[in-house]
Amino acid sequence: MIQIAIDGPGGAGKSTVAKAVAAKLGIVYVDTGALYRTIGYYVRQKNIAPDSREGVAACLPEISINIVYQDGAQHVYLNGVDHGDAIRTPEMSMYASAVSAIPSVRAFLLETQKDIARKNSVIMDGRDIGTVVLPDAQVKIFLSADSRVRAQRRWLELQAKGDNTPFEEV
Repeated sequence: MIQIAIDGPGGAGKSTVAKAVAAKLGIVYVDTGALYRTIGYYVRQKNIAPDSREGVAACLPEISINIVYQDGAQHVYLNGVDHGDAIRTPEMSMYASAVSAIPSVRAFLLETQKDIARKNSVIMDGRDIGTVVLPDAQVKIFLSADSRVRAQRRWLELQAKGDNTPFEEV
């Protein structure tokens, strides 16, 4: 079994690299950002401010997150429902960033991520993967890019999905 950790800021290309490596090596790819986006999505649906530590923590027991791999792609299920690209909007990026700063959310997802890595050879991307989630990973990579390049990458992803959010907003 192998554990590969890719850290770095959003839009740097972590997911692109991780998906390619996972496919080449035939190992499980875990997009940890999708887990935080899923919690952010739930918080938004409940009309809870994403930076409300108490409000977000109170709803965690109501959340069940499962990862299912179908045709080589990761699908994240929130309470039994795959919300697909609804978790990939700029608004959900903001929610994910806010909820990820809440210690109870990080603790809630930490065990999920570690459990996946215990059971599979994995490549995980996200923040703090190499230091917190997979501190003993055999391979650790920190990937970064200029902020304008990161925004351009994210904007192009949104455009490909039919989301016409202006570049300046991204």
